[in-house]
Amino acid sequence: YALIDNEPCQIVDIDKSKPGKHGSAKIRASGISLFDGKKKTYLGQADAGIQVPIVDKRSAQIVSMTPGQGVQLMDLETYETIDIATPTDEEITGKIAAGKEVEYWIIMGRYKINRVKS
Repeated sequence: YALIDNEPCQIVDIDKSKPGKHGSAKIRASGISLFDGKKKTYLGQADAGIQVPIVDKRSAQIVSMTPGQGVQLMDLETYETIDIATPTDEEITGKIAAGKEVEYWIIMGRYKINRVKS
């Protein structure tokens, strides 16, 4: 994972160019945004650092669902309730129901339902 354009992304491809006569080696990294699924590209020096987001993976149970507004989750460790927007992924949306257990991620203060546990 890396931050590209201040958006947390999963890196899917990395290309490295050789250093030239008057320049250093470059890295081109392609990533897919974790929240909106758009492709992002990072271009920078090979010896430079890149920011990495902290991905906190947790389990929760779906308490209720409100059509058009979102899903209310209860964390299984802290028992706090969280309101999350309904996922756009049709595979996850089809499996969501009250009482089901899900895995959700906290990334940079934003929440995302990643998968429905069976």
